[in-house]
Amino acid sequence: MAAGGSKTTKNTERTAAPSLPVASVLVEVSLPAHLDRAFDYLIPDRLHDAAVAGCRVRVRFRGKLVDGYLLERKENSDFAGTLQWVDRVISSEVVLPPRLLELCRSVAARYGGMLADVVRLAVPPRHARAEKQTAEPAPAPAKPEAEAWSRYQHGAALLEAVHAGKPARAVWQALPGEQWTERLAEAAATAAAAGRGALIVVPDHRDVTRLQAACARLLGDDGVVALTSELGPGERYKRWLAVLRGTARVVLGTRAAMFAPVHDLGLAVVWDDGDSMHSYPQMPYPHARDVLTHRAHSAGAALLVAGFARTAEAALLVETGWAQQVVALRDQVRAAAPHVVAIGADDTQLARDPAARAARLPSVAFEAARAALSKDAPVLVQVPRRGYVPALACGDCREQARCRRCAGPLGLPGGTEDGAPKPAACRWCGAAEAAFRCGSCGSRRLRAIAIGAGRTAEELGRAFSNVTVRTSGGKEILSSVPAKPALIVCTPGAEPVVEGGYGAALLLDGRTLLSRPELRATEETLRLWLAAAAMVRPARDGGRVVVMADSTLQPVQALVRWDPAWHAQIELAGRAELGFPPAMRVAAVDGSPDAVNDLLDCLELPSTGEILGPVPLGEVDEDGNSEQERALVRVSRAEGRELAAAMHAAQAIRASRRPKETIKIRVDPLELL
Repeated sequence: MAAGGSKTTKNTERTAAPSLPVASVLVEVSLPAHLDRAFDYLIPDRLHDAAVAGCRVRVRFRGKLVDGYLLERKENSDFAGTLQWVDRVISSEVVLPPRLLELCRSVAARYGGMLADVVRLAVPPRHARAEKQTAEPAPAPAKPEAEAWSRYQHGAALLEAVHAGKPARAVWQALPGEQWTERLAEAAATAAAAGRGALIVVPDHRDVTRLQAACARLLGDDGVVALTSELGPGERYKRWLAVLRGTARVVLGTRAAMFAPVHDLGLAVVWDDGDSMHSYPQMPYPHARDVLTHRAHSAGAALLVAGFARTAEAALLVETGWAQQVVALRDQVRAAAPHVVAIGADDTQLARDPAARAARLPSVAFEAARAALSKDAPVLVQVPRRGYVPALACGDCREQARCRRCAGPLGLPGGTEDGAPKPAACRWCGAAEAAFRCGSCGSRRLRAIAIGAGRTAEELGRAFSNVTVRTSGGKEILSSVPAKPALIVCTPGAEPVVEGGYGAALLLDGRTLLSRPELRATEETLRLWLAAAAMVRPARDGGRVVVMADSTLQPVQALVRWDPAWHAQIELAGRAELGFPPAMRVAAVDGSPDAVNDLLDCLELPSTGEILGPVPLGEVDEDGNSEQERALVRVSRAEGRELAAAMHAAQAIRASRRPKETIKIRVDPLELL
């Protein structure tokens, strides 16, 4: 198709390129779904040599000069009118090679998104200075010994397959206390030793820093490239070009690295695939695990889905036989795991010890912490919520306390003001509420619904008066702490590393995590618990974990037995029974009631398609209506591609009508409820 806008008249001063004069260009402009395609332009003779497939160009689109990518050159165009000219070639650097273009198209097709949106995620903005710099390819390293992999069934065979260039696919469940960064570095070095590339995607920049150090020890600083959002635009583009040009064999990074154009990919790894950070928050919302799975399959590369926990998606890979699990024998698991004890919320031990009661700890947890501190080891305390007292309720009727101005939830910010504790304040508008009155019963009393990390640290400081208390979470996350007596209070996912492991871990308020109204609540809770417990010393060295949750619950049992594979199987069976991912493919449609209904009217469902809802999102009025609604569209796994195509087609039909209201569509979203 030709570019939109007014047609230009023929310019007699311009001559088309002598061969393949038509350029198919993907413009870097946000377009409605019905314009999700490339547009044809004429290449002038002066740009014949510079205009290569995959380079950046500048073209006129709808009367404005915009950037774009030259996807291909061809002899003729299907457009019957007069084609506009390519204005100039920004750079002849091929930044969108065929393999990366194919990946972007496949991701767009899988998620029902637009190609331009995926390319925007895959190719970073240009910095001209970086294109002028060159580097020699890093030499192939020696194959590492990697004896630690022999502790796992099929572990050694996995690395042999990677070195032989075979498309091995595995789900690795790391032992508690495992130096997982070293193991992944060994796997990457094994692929590099065979002359192939390796790509490792981890949840956050702290993981990247640790993993990069481990890889550098085996490959040297020049043998590994790290890609993270924390890098400046120039440095990120420089490193990305090094990957594109094949000067680095091992690439690692956060979710954006899932698109890194690694040459001759031999191994793709995703660590802790259940972490929500692996899901890109921009359209079309791709997930690193799914993208790497496709890349490994299409490139004939090995795939490793790894972590201390196991998701239902990883369990499906094993159950269908698509991947082989790499796990240790049960006696090795027991030898490496800490001793785990579960204490229910109604535990009467709170009344036995005044110090334990002051710190809101059962005596078992209090004694575990005291024993670890006596052995000069730090203690990890995991608290589900950050802040001081993030949620308050009426002290009499237990109705949640809300702001009189905006109806937002009230909480205690902590700290003092003019020598007195700060009053309750709204968590939405920030307004102080010094004279609270319950709207239901008129009471002025307040009680805490949940205790945050700040308040917990304060209480523990009083209970352990001679022990250092440090917090990690929010904007201040500790990367590591020294191996000496201290209480480390953190929110889930913010646990700092300590050499030699923690002496004990106290996992507080488990009910808060388990009671979240989300489909993945139990899976996510177990993942967070395992990540913290894996940092504790083995039971033979005195390591203990106390979890504040009912011991009869399945995720608690999985933690006590250290058997995430068993829990993942149960979770997968439950999803299959409910008809939710990964057993089925589901698309969530969010928007105003009119917008949601309009899109559903345009949707042609696949044969197994079913629509659930719409249901209100957020606050509802007295009539049960809401400004936002959500509808779920689900199909069998076999028709997943048809669902994505149908959603894209429905968006195109709706977009052609120029609707006033936007709509949000996500395929297989992490949150359904």
